[in-house]
Amino acid sequence: MTNANNATITTGLAAIAAASSLLLCHIFYSTRKKRTQKDTSYTKIPPHLLLGPYATELKTAVELALEAGSNMESHLDTKGTLAGQGSEEKLGINIKRNDADFATSVDILNEHIITNGIAKNFPTHDIIGEESTGTGEVKTLTDRPTWIIDPIDGTTNFASGCCLTCVSIGYCVGGKPVMGVAFSPKTQELYIAVHGMGAYRNGQRIYSTDPGSEKTLKNSVVCFEFGYARSEEGVDNMVNAVRRLLKHGCRSTRSYGSGVLDLCYVASGRLDVVYTGIAEEGWKPWDYCAGMVIVEEAGCNIRSLKEDSSPFDIYSTSMICGVNQTVVEQCRKVVLGF
Repeated sequence: MTNANNATITTGLAAIAAASSLLLCHIFYSTRKKRTQKDTSYTKIPPHLLLGPYATELKTAVELALEAGSNMESHLDTKGTLAGQGSEEKLGINIKRNDADFATSVDILNEHIITNGIAKNFPTHDIIGEESTGTGEVKTLTDRPTWIIDPIDGTTNFASGCCLTCVSIGYCVGGKPVMGVAFSPKTQELYIAVHGMGAYRNGQRIYSTDPGSEKTLKNSVVCFEFGYARSEEGVDNMVNAVRRLLKHGCRSTRSYGSGVLDLCYVASGRLDVVYTGIAEEGWKPWDYCAGMVIVEEAGCNIRSLKEDSSPFDIYSTSMICGVNQTVVEQCRKVVLGF
């Protein structure tokens, strides 16, 4: 083989090697880009909701929920890792009523961001927030346009690094919830609902039940939260309710630690029924407001657990919500011991 031929072959191999290297670099870069780039498709609002009566309020709520959710990601991502050592201590935990009821610095930051955002866009609207209320009396809901917010629902989960935590923003007109947004940053699930226009998760319409299934208490997943009740009577009441459920029979029980997500999961059929208020563990308006719109628009049945009032009042001290009325009434009777 001549030197010219050798040179040609060498040049060809070098070109192939260079091209291969470029190709491998391109593949590596593209793969890395796909892994590191976030999928933001879940942030899109269904177009027809932007033509509805609360389009401006909805866009504001989604933007603020996403911004607040981003403040939670660092702690949730690093908890339990070397980078996250000492992160729980850095949260600035502030005890409210007892060790189980507390707020973090991120709760305070999120509420500040959300309330400022609302006040900037809607200066005449009222705002009721969990952290600004603290342990004081919750402001009365009037006929004025009112926002009810929970900057972090499932604060215990958040502090522990558990992904089941969310931001909740509800909007009321005429004393009734008409729009709800709940964003779970770690699972990247955005729940949206507008009165009369349906409920959605990441832009897809959600329904509480499959038309082909028949849900009763016997084949239901039942959710409850023990909350902050610690008195002997309160603990007995809650535990006895669960005992009655298990003796009666149900598919399973769950306690996820986030009331808002409990409601979102009933709305999407992940749970069949959730209740609260057996003892002093009943929820507050910011736990109900956004979630109430989401469950009702998904076809759920929501009512007071102990009272016969209808429709449901977000200031109620008890609640039960299920995928259908049959499950709600069956569970209610068993839990209350009727």
